[in-house]
Amino acid sequence: MIRHMIQQLHLVANTDSTVLICGENGTGKELVARNLHQLSHRKDKPMISVNCAAFSASLLESELFGHEKGAFTGATSRRKGRFELAHQGTLFLDEVAELSLEAQSKLLRVIQEQSFERLGGSETIQVDIRLVAASHHDLLKRVELGLFRMDLYYRLNVFPIQVPPLRARIDDIPELVSHILHSLNRKLGKKIRGVSQKGLQKLMAYTWPGNVRELQNILEREAILSQSDILHIHAMPNSNPLTQAHGQTLAEAEALHIEQTLKRLHWRISGPLGAANVLGVPASTLRSRMKKLGIKRQSTET
Repeated sequence: MIRHMIQQLHLVANTDSTVLICGENGTGKELVARNLHQLSHRKDKPMISVNCAAFSASLLESELFGHEKGAFTGATSRRKGRFELAHQGTLFLDEVAELSLEAQSKLLRVIQEQSFERLGGSETIQVDIRLVAASHHDLLKRVELGLFRMDLYYRLNVFPIQVPPLRARIDDIPELVSHILHSLNRKLGKKIRGVSQKGLQKLMAYTWPGNVRELQNILEREAILSQSDILHIHAMPNSNPLTQAHGQTLAEAEALHIEQTLKRLHWRISGPLGAANVLGVPASTLRSRMKKLGIKRQSTET
Protein backbone atom coordinates (compact mmCIF):
# COMPACT_ATOMS: atom_id res chain seq x y z
CA MET A 1 0.00 0.00 0.00
CA ILE A 2 2.77 2.44 0.92
CA ARG A 3 4.79 1.39 -2.16
CA HIS A 4 1.82 2.23 -4.36
CA MET A 5 1.64 5.69 -2.80
CA ILE A 6 5.39 6.26 -3.40
CA GLN A 7 4.95 5.21 -7.05
CA GLN A 8 2.15 7.77 -7.38
CA LEU A 9 4.37 10.47 -5.87
CA HIS A 10 7.12 9.81 -8.40
CA LEU A 11 4.64 9.82 -11.29
CA VAL A 12 3.05 13.17 -10.42
CA ALA A 13 6.03 15.00 -8.87
CA ASN A 14 7.47 16.57 -12.02
CA THR A 15 4.15 17.74 -13.36
CA ASP A 16 2.44 20.94 -12.28
CA SER A 17 -0.84 19.12 -11.62
CA THR A 18 -2.74 19.92 -8.44
CA VAL A 19 -2.54 17.12 -5.87
CA LEU A 20 -5.09 16.35 -3.15
CA ILE A 21 -3.66 14.34 -0.24
CA CYS A 22 -6.29 12.53 1.84
CA GLY A 23 -5.86 10.59 5.05
CA GLU A 24 -6.63 10.49 8.75
CA ASN A 25 -5.09 12.90 11.23
CA GLY A 26 -1.51 11.98 12.07
CA THR A 27 -0.81 9.92 8.94
CA GLY A 28 1.88 12.31 7.68
CA LYS A 29 0.09 14.24 4.93
CA GLU A 30 2.45 17.22 5.24
CA LEU A 31 5.46 14.89 4.97
CA VAL A 32 3.98 13.51 1.73
CA ALA A 33 3.56 17.08 0.45
CA ARG A 34 7.20 17.90 1.32
CA ASN A 35 8.43 14.77 -0.45
CA LEU A 36 6.34 15.74 -3.47
CA HIS A 37 7.97 19.18 -3.52
CA GLN A 38 11.49 17.72 -3.13
CA LEU A 39 10.91 15.34 -6.06
CA SER A 40 9.65 18.15 -8.30
CA HIS A 41 11.47 20.58 -10.58
CA ARG A 42 10.41 23.30 -8.10
CA LYS A 43 12.54 21.83 -5.28
CA ASP A 44 14.94 24.81 -5.27
CA LYS A 45 12.02 27.25 -4.89
CA PRO A 46 10.01 27.75 -1.67
CA MET A 47 7.37 25.40 -0.33
CA ILE A 48 4.92 27.51 1.66
CA SER A 49 2.46 25.82 4.04
CA VAL A 50 -0.73 27.18 5.55
CA ASN A 51 -3.04 25.35 7.95
CA CYS A 52 -6.51 26.51 6.91
CA ALA A 53 -7.93 25.43 10.29
CA ALA A 54 -5.57 27.72 12.21
CA PHE A 55 -7.09 31.02 11.08
CA SER A 56 -10.49 32.64 11.33
CA ALA A 57 -12.31 33.30 8.05
CA SER A 58 -11.40 37.00 8.22
CA LEU A 59 -7.69 36.40 8.92
CA LEU A 60 -7.31 33.58 6.43
CA GLU A 61 -7.93 35.81 3.42
CA SER A 62 -5.14 38.16 4.53
CA GLU A 63 -2.92 35.14 5.22
CA LEU A 64 -3.44 33.71 1.72
CA PHE A 65 -3.55 36.85 -0.39
CA GLY A 66 -1.75 39.46 1.73
CA HIS A 67 -2.91 43.02 2.41
CA GLU A 68 -2.06 46.63 1.75
CA LYS A 69 -1.29 49.11 4.49
CA GLY A 70 -4.56 50.35 6.01
CA ALA A 71 -6.65 47.52 4.48
CA PHE A 72 -8.15 46.88 7.93
CA THR A 73 -7.60 47.88 11.55
CA GLY A 74 -4.12 46.80 12.54
CA ALA A 75 -2.76 46.60 8.97
CA THR A 76 0.12 48.99 9.62
CA SER A 77 2.18 47.91 6.60
CA ARG A 78 1.90 46.00 3.34
CA ARG A 79 2.19 42.24 3.77
CA LYS A 80 2.69 39.53 1.17
CA GLY A 81 0.35 36.54 1.40
CA ARG A 82 1.23 32.87 1.12
CA PHE A 83 0.30 32.74 -2.57
CA GLU A 84 2.81 35.48 -3.34
CA LEU A 85 5.51 33.91 -1.17
CA ALA A 86 5.06 30.57 -2.98
CA HIS A 87 5.66 32.08 -6.44
CA GLN A 88 7.48 29.52 -8.67
CA GLY A 89 7.33 27.02 -5.80
CA THR A 90 4.69 24.92 -4.05
CA LEU A 91 1.77 26.10 -1.91
CA PHE A 92 0.50 23.49 0.56
CA LEU A 93 -3.00 24.09 1.90
CA ASP A 94 -3.48 21.77 4.88
CA GLU A 95 -7.01 21.07 6.19
CA VAL A 96 -8.48 22.73 3.09
CA ALA A 97 -11.98 21.54 4.11
CA GLU A 98 -11.93 24.15 6.89
CA LEU A 99 -12.10 27.05 4.40
CA SER A 100 -15.30 29.10 4.55
CA LEU A 101 -17.47 29.03 1.43
CA GLU A 102 -16.43 32.64 0.75
CA ALA A 103 -12.73 31.75 0.97
CA GLN A 104 -13.37 28.71 -1.23
CA SER A 105 -14.85 30.99 -3.89
CA LYS A 106 -11.78 33.25 -3.83
CA LEU A 107 -9.41 30.28 -3.87
CA LEU A 108 -11.20 28.87 -6.92
CA ARG A 109 -10.74 32.14 -8.78
CA VAL A 110 -7.01 32.25 -7.98
CA ILE A 111 -6.54 28.65 -9.14
CA GLN A 112 -8.36 29.39 -12.39
CA GLU A 113 -6.65 32.69 -13.15
CA GLN A 114 -3.31 32.28 -11.30
CA SER A 115 -3.76 35.89 -10.19
CA PHE A 116 -5.25 37.84 -7.27
CA GLU A 117 -5.29 41.21 -5.51
CA ARG A 118 -4.09 41.85 -1.98
CA LEU A 119 -6.74 42.91 0.52
CA GLY A 120 -7.30 46.63 0.14
CA GLY A 121 -5.34 46.71 -3.13
CA SER A 122 -6.20 47.03 -6.81
CA GLU A 123 -2.96 45.72 -8.34
CA THR A 124 -3.38 42.27 -9.95
CA ILE A 125 -0.54 39.96 -8.97
CA GLN A 126 0.32 37.03 -11.24
CA VAL A 127 1.68 33.87 -9.61
CA ASP A 128 3.14 30.59 -10.83
CA ILE A 129 2.52 27.98 -8.15
CA ARG A 130 2.05 24.26 -7.79
CA LEU A 131 -0.91 23.70 -5.47
CA VAL A 132 -1.05 20.77 -3.05
CA ALA A 133 -4.04 20.46 -0.71
CA ALA A 134 -4.76 18.04 2.13
CA SER A 135 -7.71 17.04 4.28
CA HIS A 136 -8.71 14.36 6.75
CA HIS A 137 -12.34 14.89 5.71
CA ASP A 138 -14.12 13.14 2.86
CA LEU A 139 -14.45 16.23 0.64
CA LEU A 140 -17.08 14.63 -1.59
CA LYS A 141 -19.31 14.09 1.45
CA ARG A 142 -18.79 17.73 2.40
CA VAL A 143 -19.84 18.71 -1.12
CA GLU A 144 -23.04 16.68 -0.65
CA LEU A 145 -23.65 18.46 2.68
CA GLY A 146 -23.22 21.86 1.03
CA LEU A 147 -20.05 22.60 3.03
CA PHE A 148 -17.63 22.50 0.12
CA ARG A 149 -17.92 23.84 -3.42
CA MET A 150 -18.19 21.12 -6.05
CA ASP A 151 -16.25 23.17 -8.63
CA LEU A 152 -13.40 23.68 -6.16
CA TYR A 153 -13.44 19.97 -5.28
CA TYR A 154 -12.88 19.04 -8.92
CA ARG A 155 -10.14 21.67 -9.25
CA LEU A 156 -8.30 20.20 -6.25
CA ASN A 157 -8.97 16.53 -6.94
CA VAL A 158 -6.91 16.37 -10.15
CA PHE A 159 -4.51 13.78 -8.74
CA PRO A 160 -5.69 12.31 -5.40
CA ILE A 161 -3.23 10.50 -3.13
CA GLN A 162 -4.57 8.45 -0.22
CA VAL A 163 -2.22 8.16 2.75
CA PRO A 164 -3.08 4.87 4.49
CA PRO A 165 -3.56 4.78 8.28
CA LEU A 166 -0.79 3.12 10.27
CA ARG A 167 -3.07 0.20 11.27
CA ALA A 168 -3.31 -0.71 7.56
CA ARG A 169 0.48 -0.88 7.17
CA ILE A 170 1.72 -2.51 10.37
CA ASP A 171 4.57 -4.13 8.39
CA ASP A 172 6.01 -0.64 7.82
CA ILE A 173 6.50 -0.07 11.56
CA PRO A 174 10.11 -1.39 11.81
CA GLU A 175 11.21 0.94 8.97
CA LEU A 176 9.25 3.87 10.44
CA VAL A 177 10.77 3.24 13.87
CA SER A 178 14.27 3.30 12.37
CA HIS A 179 13.54 6.60 10.56
CA ILE A 180 11.96 8.23 13.65
CA LEU A 181 14.80 7.12 15.95
CA HIS A 182 17.33 8.61 13.54
CA SER A 183 15.57 11.97 13.84
CA LEU A 184 15.19 11.63 17.64
CA ASN A 185 18.90 10.93 18.08
CA ARG A 186 19.67 14.26 16.42
CA LYS A 187 16.96 16.08 18.37
CA LEU A 188 17.78 14.61 21.79
CA GLY A 189 21.53 14.06 21.41
CA LYS A 190 21.13 10.30 21.98
CA LYS A 191 22.65 7.22 20.31
CA ILE A 192 19.71 4.82 20.32
CA ARG A 193 20.32 1.90 17.97
CA GLY A 194 16.82 0.46 17.89
CA VAL A 195 13.88 -1.09 19.74
CA SER A 196 14.00 -4.46 21.50
CA GLN A 197 12.25 -7.40 19.84
CA LYS A 198 9.62 -7.47 22.58
CA GLY A 199 9.14 -3.72 22.26
CA LEU A 200 8.70 -4.03 18.49
CA GLN A 201 6.07 -6.73 19.06
CA LYS A 202 4.18 -4.34 21.36
CA LEU A 203 4.29 -1.62 18.71
CA MET A 204 3.05 -3.99 15.99
CA ALA A 205 0.20 -5.33 18.15
CA TYR A 206 -1.29 -1.85 18.71
CA THR A 207 -4.06 -0.32 16.56
CA TRP A 208 -2.61 3.24 16.33
CA PRO A 209 -5.67 5.52 16.42
CA GLY A 210 -3.24 8.48 16.38
CA ASN A 211 -1.29 7.04 13.44
CA VAL A 212 2.37 7.97 12.80
CA ARG A 213 2.14 11.03 15.07
CA GLU A 214 1.22 8.77 18.00
CA LEU A 215 4.14 6.45 17.17
CA GLN A 216 6.49 9.45 17.14
CA ASN A 217 5.20 10.59 20.54
CA ILE A 218 5.62 7.17 22.15
CA LEU A 219 9.16 6.73 20.80
CA GLU A 220 10.19 10.24 21.87
CA ARG A 221 8.85 9.70 25.40
CA GLU A 222 10.67 6.35 25.68
CA ALA A 223 13.87 7.84 24.21
CA ILE A 224 13.88 10.68 26.77
CA LEU A 225 13.51 8.18 29.65
CA SER A 226 15.92 5.56 28.29
CA GLN A 227 19.43 5.14 29.74
CA SER A 228 20.21 2.42 27.19
CA ASP A 229 20.92 2.40 23.46
CA ILE A 230 18.00 -0.01 23.00
CA LEU A 231 14.41 1.07 23.71
CA HIS A 232 12.26 -1.43 25.58
CA ILE A 233 8.81 0.27 25.21
CA HIS A 234 7.48 0.12 28.76
CA ALA A 235 4.12 1.90 28.48
CA MET A 236 1.65 1.46 25.63
CA PRO A 237 -1.86 2.96 25.57
CA ASN A 238 -4.53 0.40 26.41
CA SER A 239 -6.27 -0.08 23.08
CA ASN A 240 -7.98 -3.41 23.76
CA PRO A 241 -11.59 -2.92 24.90
CA LEU A 242 -11.65 -6.49 26.27
CA THR A 243 -9.21 -5.44 29.00
CA GLN A 244 -11.59 -2.62 29.93
CA ALA A 245 -14.62 -4.84 30.19
CA HIS A 246 -14.76 -5.30 33.97
CA GLY A 247 -18.29 -6.10 35.13
CA GLN A 248 -19.48 -6.96 31.60
CA THR A 249 -20.80 -10.27 30.36
CA LEU A 250 -18.76 -12.05 27.69
CA ALA A 251 -21.41 -11.16 25.09
CA GLU A 252 -21.27 -7.48 26.07
CA ALA A 253 -17.49 -7.46 25.87
CA GLU A 254 -17.60 -9.21 22.48
CA ALA A 255 -20.20 -6.75 21.15
CA LEU A 256 -18.09 -3.80 22.33
CA HIS A 257 -14.96 -5.21 20.69
CA ILE A 258 -16.74 -5.90 17.38
CA GLU A 259 -18.45 -2.51 17.32
CA GLN A 260 -15.26 -0.58 18.08
CA THR A 261 -13.41 -2.51 15.37
CA LEU A 262 -16.18 -1.77 12.84
CA LYS A 263 -16.18 1.94 13.73
CA ARG A 264 -12.40 2.08 13.41
CA LEU A 265 -12.66 0.57 9.92
CA HIS A 266 -15.62 2.77 8.89
CA TRP A 267 -17.98 -0.26 9.06
CA ARG A 268 -16.14 -2.13 6.31
CA ILE A 269 -16.80 -5.85 6.91
CA SER A 270 -15.07 -7.80 4.14
CA GLY A 271 -11.84 -7.41 2.19
CA PRO A 272 -8.21 -7.25 3.39
CA LEU A 273 -8.88 -4.06 5.39
CA GLY A 274 -12.29 -5.19 6.61
CA ALA A 275 -13.30 -5.96 10.19
CA ALA A 276 -13.70 -9.68 9.51
CA ASN A 277 -10.06 -9.97 8.43
CA VAL A 278 -8.86 -7.90 11.42
CA LEU A 279 -10.93 -10.01 13.83
CA GLY A 280 -9.77 -13.25 12.17
CA VAL A 281 -13.19 -14.62 11.19
CA PRO A 282 -15.01 -15.13 7.86
CA ALA A 283 -17.22 -12.21 6.82
CA SER A 284 -20.30 -14.45 7.04
CA THR A 285 -19.44 -15.33 10.66
CA LEU A 286 -19.00 -11.68 11.56
CA ARG A 287 -22.37 -10.77 10.01
CA SER A 288 -23.97 -13.62 11.96
CA ARG A 289 -22.40 -12.44 15.24
CA MET A 290 -23.49 -8.84 14.53
CA LYS A 291 -27.06 -10.02 14.01
CA LYS A 292 -27.02 -12.14 17.16
CA LEU A 293 -25.51 -9.35 19.28
CA GLY A 294 -27.78 -6.67 17.80
CA ILE A 295 -24.93 -4.61 16.32
CA LYS A 296 -26.22 -2.14 13.73
CA ARG A 297 -24.69 0.90 12.13
CA GLN A 298 -26.50 4.02 13.32
CA SER A 299 -27.91 6.23 10.56
CA THR A 300 -26.04 9.23 12.03
CA GLU A 301 -22.64 7.54 11.61
CA THR A 302 -20.60 8.44 8.54
